[in-house]
Amino acid sequence: MKNPLRKRLLRELRQEMGKYLVVFILMVATIGFVSGFLVADGSMLTAYDNSFEKYNIEDGNFATEEKVYKNQQETIEGYGVKLYENFYVEKALSNGSTLRIFKNREEVNKVCLMKGKMPKEIGEIAIDRMYADNNKLSVGDTLKSGKKTWKITGLVALSDYSALFQNNNDTMFDAIKFGVGIVTKEEFSSFNESQLTYDYAWKYNKKPKNEKEEKKRSEDFMEDIGKDITLESFIPQYVNQAIHFTGDDMGSDEAMIIVLLYIVMVIMAFVFGITTSNTIRKEAGVIGTLRASGYTKNELIRHYMSMPVLVTLIGAVVGNILGYTIFKNVCAGMYYGSYSLPTYVTVWNAKAFLLTTVVPVLIMLVVNYGILRSKLKLPPLKFLRRDLSRKKQKRALRLSSRINIFSRFRLRVIFQNFSNYIVLFVGIVFANLLLFFGLLLPSVLDHYQTDIQNNMLAKYQYMLSVPTSAMSGNKISSLFSLLEYSLGAKTENEDAEEFSAYSLNTIPKTFKSEEVTLYGVKTDSKYVKINLKDEKADLQADSKVTADVYISSAYADKFSLQPGDMITLKEKYEKDKYTFRVKGIYEYNGGLCIFINQNQLNRIFDLGFDYYSGYFSDTKITDISSKYIGSVIDLDALTKISRQLDVSMGNMMGLINGFAIAIFLVLIYLLSKIIIEKNAQSISMVKILGYSNGEISRLYILSTSLVVVLCLLLSFPVETILMKGIFREMMLQSLSGWIALYIDPKIYVKMFVIGLVTYAVVALLEYRKIQKVPMDEALKNVE
Repeated sequence: MKNPLRKRLLRELRQEMGKYLVVFILMVATIGFVSGFLVADGSMLTAYDNSFEKYNIEDGNFATEEKVYKNQQETIEGYGVKLYENFYVEKALSNGSTLRIFKNREEVNKVCLMKGKMPKEIGEIAIDRMYADNNKLSVGDTLKSGKKTWKITGLVALSDYSALFQNNNDTMFDAIKFGVGIVTKEEFSSFNESQLTYDYAWKYNKKPKNEKEEKKRSEDFMEDIGKDITLESFIPQYVNQAIHFTGDDMGSDEAMIIVLLYIVMVIMAFVFGITTSNTIRKEAGVIGTLRASGYTKNELIRHYMSMPVLVTLIGAVVGNILGYTIFKNVCAGMYYGSYSLPTYVTVWNAKAFLLTTVVPVLIMLVVNYGILRSKLKLPPLKFLRRDLSRKKQKRALRLSSRINIFSRFRLRVIFQNFSNYIVLFVGIVFANLLLFFGLLLPSVLDHYQTDIQNNMLAKYQYMLSVPTSAMSGNKISSLFSLLEYSLGAKTENEDAEEFSAYSLNTIPKTFKSEEVTLYGVKTDSKYVKINLKDEKADLQADSKVTADVYISSAYADKFSLQPGDMITLKEKYEKDKYTFRVKGIYEYNGGLCIFINQNQLNRIFDLGFDYYSGYFSDTKITDISSKYIGSVIDLDALTKISRQLDVSMGNMMGLINGFAIAIFLVLIYLLSKIIIEKNAQSISMVKILGYSNGEISRLYILSTSLVVVLCLLLSFPVETILMKGIFREMMLQSLSGWIALYIDPKIYVKMFVIGLVTYAVVALLEYRKIQKVPMDEALKNVE
């Protein structure tokens, strides 16, 4: 015989359609977005990994002063590599950006056509898709550089430029002011040879087993080819940021999205717990009758669990379908807004299915089972009497008669629904936390740019680049190149001040290893205003402290360092370690830096007494050849990171804001609905006494309104504490360098206004609910 309780499921669904519908919509939206993101992330990462073989990405590249002759190429290829020409020119465009132009690649670093067609004639060009998007360019538009123009025929992704780094020493790529493009061989041959950069890509005949072996092979290779040619630059693949930055960064977003999913699932568990308790309260008489008729506790648990679990399961399935279709494309668009990735193919993601379907269903099963099992322990007689309390009823809190009747009534409503309001507060904290994050990032980036501008070491930092030829090849050639460099790197600019620089890495523990720049500055520096004396620290082998140093405020903030703390750094690919004692903190947020006396730095790292590696200057240095300048750190370079984050994460912040508002709306609607239903009998009685719907609304809706306002205000300090921890962990996990947290007071005002406007929508729905409460409700369930 079929269980007659099944007939109640459809009736329950019809009666509670509003509750189940909003839960279903929220579940679909949450799971759809998270599933779409995980699928897009996994598919993109797979496409990125496969691109190394599919597009035959180089194992490294080097640039030379002159074109490599045929006999030199044969000699180089005798070192176990295959060499490919990868020449390019850089053109300053009329839109203020720089375009690096290659001829079409057909053997190595192949090109993925995303839209349009490849250039086939002189005067045509295909440009990077992301650069085109950022500069509002499309197929058919024209690029101009001086008197020269090109018609854009296609949008492409260059496999060796998944992140658009113009210079491998840059801290962040810039897809707004730098792009890459390809032209035909005929077009490329029309460029003046003096403008060409003779860049060569190489592929190993036998691939190194790991990065350590690759480092050894590349160092040996650099020394070998330095004997035959003069190197301008030498970049093995494993240190090429244009290739590897994308892959290193993509996986870090997954953790943030999974945290978002779990936050929403916790909120939903709260909601279902409250709604389940409310269902038991409403149907106490039915439950008592069924228990008295012989139904077991487990049969009733299975019955009351059926609908919530079924709604969750259907929501998860629909959400995953949307995740693999609509949301997947939205999330992939976010990645395409950040990186120059090739076309990807959707890959089935078992982890995404587990996290977005199995886990939510399990949460609903556990939460509902726990609550139902606890509630249904009561004897049938208690249910029949509608007395679900486990303890003796406490006396109601006495309220002063000096308080007017309406205020006392509202206070009673609040006290009676106190547990629901506690859940409301928790829900508001979670929902507002998402909104807080969405509103926070743009203001943090704006403040970072302003702070950088006000606290630069100098308007320009010129990092000199010693020619690779000075470190490879035969001794005579190396000495000649070094002498030429020492003469060519001198400047007559009166603003210029020499400094030394050296890079070490943090020792990876909880977080990944990061590069720290050590600045060796003069004692009386006019740019770094610290009294850095040459302390001639004890550098014997048994010395525990290499030197006392000052660190940048960004370094101190990121790793929670204070004066007197010890920091240990190491060579990136070596075992040598150095321990420094923090003497003080210098206000500078442009990077993770250590400041030390120049002579002391040169001595510690055996660089030579008169060594220097760059200039601080407040004016441009124009009398040094560009080939001796490795990079220029100015305001534009320092704010690349914030500018790029603003472009790449802007769309995501909008989605998070919308999502937070939706959660806030659903949560308040469900809990307000429960409160109205719980007080339906009282509302009906008040109607019989002659009160209008408006007056009743002021009693019940105003009570909830006051609690919502109070919850909003109380949530702000809680969210601030949580956000400080979350933001810090996010920056530590996903960002090289540091962006300090800054909370604009206007954000709290925006959150409060958004909360009130959102609740106003719910209040209108509550008013309609009150209107629908019939007067005969007061005659039901009378004990």
